[in-house]
Amino acid sequence: MAGVRRFHDRPRSSACGRGPKRGTCDPALGRSRGGLSSKIHLACDGRGRPLAFVVTGGNTNDCTRFTAVMEAIQVPRIGPGRPRTRPDHVLGDKGYSSKAIRAWLRRHGIPHTIPERADQVGNRARRGSRGGRPPAFDREVYKHRNVVERCFNRLKQWRGIATRYDKTAQSYEAAVALASLLMWA
Repeated sequence: MAGVRRFHDRPRSSACGRGPKRGTCDPALGRSRGGLSSKIHLACDGRGRPLAFVVTGGNTNDCTRFTAVMEAIQVPRIGPGRPRTRPDHVLGDKGYSSKAIRAWLRRHGIPHTIPERADQVGNRARRGSRGGRPPAFDREVYKHRNVVERCFNRLKQWRGIATRYDKTAQSYEAAVALASLLMWA
């Protein structure tokens, strides 16, 4: 029966067929090792104040939302001018160590300090001279990455953010935005 659409195959809008289905937006919940959870992907400045964030399900990998977080950064200037959208330097953990992220940062002219994962080091060594040079890594600069962890600790002092009491992703994002604004005050 190619090309024939059966009655029960048609997309339904609701159970009674009279309107859009409720709750069709993404709840930003994902199943990970600890059960259903959410994840906040965050960029902060050197003082530990949030600049931009994206909320996803707990099973979402960090490196998949890197560009979304970086493109959401907008810091207003004092006086006239467009807001700043490019950070001076990016510090990331091993979760952000990928060729795609390093290439994106290079294309945008953003210096970065991201350690290389052990499997990447092994693969590069296995390839020999064709493996390329290791990426630059400055241990002294990387010591300042704890500012991001301290920012998360300050955010999670809000019980609603730490435990995700909110049912919808919009209300959870609003709580994170409110906490972020109060961290700037």
